[in-house]
Amino acid sequence: MTLQILQLDQLSNKQGAKLMIKTTRRQLMKNGGALAAVSALPTPALTAGTTKEISVLVGGGDWGKANIAAYVEPFQDETGIKVNPITDQIKLAQVELMVKSSNISVDVFTYGQSGAETLNARGLAEDVDYSIYDEAQLAGLTDFSKKPFGVAALVYSYVMVLNTEKFPEGEPRPESWTDFWNLNKFPGTRTLISGRAGTEGPWEESLMASGVMPGSVYPMDIDSIFASLDKMKGEVRRWWTVGSEIQQIMHDGAFDMTNSYDGRAQLLVNQGFPLEIVRNQAKLNWDYWMMPKGGPNAEAAQRFIQFATRADRQAEFAKLIPYGPSNLDAYDSIPEERAHQLASHPDYIADSLPIQASWYTSHKGDGRTNVEHLIDRWNAWTL
Repeated sequence: MTLQILQLDQLSNKQGAKLMIKTTRRQLMKNGGALAAVSALPTPALTAGTTKEISVLVGGGDWGKANIAAYVEPFQDETGIKVNPITDQIKLAQVELMVKSSNISVDVFTYGQSGAETLNARGLAEDVDYSIYDEAQLAGLTDFSKKPFGVAALVYSYVMVLNTEKFPEGEPRPESWTDFWNLNKFPGTRTLISGRAGTEGPWEESLMASGVMPGSVYPMDIDSIFASLDKMKGEVRRWWTVGSEIQQIMHDGAFDMTNSYDGRAQLLVNQGFPLEIVRNQAKLNWDYWMMPKGGPNAEAAQRFIQFATRADRQAEFAKLIPYGPSNLDAYDSIPEERAHQLASHPDYIADSLPIQASWYTSHKGDGRTNVEHLIDRWNAWTL
């Protein structure tokens, strides 16, 4: 994913400038702005002859149920367009086959950053028609949400998590990745995400731990990453690989500090486990709503994505499942308790680092991607 709109020098650090985010209605009201309440914007009307049925991949489990309740059913009610929700996920090869064979059976799907970037680079993604978006909706969407090939559906993050039995309230606690790497000041059992997949790993954390400011993390220097990781070699009890694994580690209290997906940690916090989430220097990630190139129901698909990225709809989604909205105006109607559990909350986003997937998928001089180089280095480093 090429971050053409978001410039990384907009990112903040504790001493630096704040991330440039479009001001929400809520913030204007807090600042005394006399902005009248804005009602939910209707989905643009369809032109004559447009299909009245589309298929949307909504995912499985609670995520799929939330997509159906917040988006699919209300969209049908508002537009009269029938939506066939598919509770599954789709592989890149399946999208490629559909497009190249002109046999497209899925009109809308979600895809993570790296996969979305790859689909776009291969010419497999339909461009988003932003002309059907109201100005207020475009202003509410974060800059990193709006790409030619997709609109962010949800935002989550990788965060530092502390065991509060080791670091009780009122006692000194790690507050940054530099603190996490400080073995003398903050001794304790550490776990970190494995870098075996290349696409995710302790890469950005390693650079921030060595003093690189968030706005200067990209393009990442792989030698510097591993020089920083050298300081942790032998100090990390476990390099976890999947969400269920780190959730079990936190559940069992088999750590003093770690990094984790924020949703996994928040689930345990809500259940009363002795955990503290540190949002400072979190890494933001997101999935996109996308369309396969040349889909026969493109107009209706475009309107579904526009509908699903409205503030009112994303607020309902966030109430059902703790993923952050990409439209920050959604926070106007999300209860405070839930709002402060979400990665894209305005209180957190300025001190967070959006992951730049385009760096991972870009090629070096030898024709290989940065992901491939990270995997090779990781495998050699862990021997």
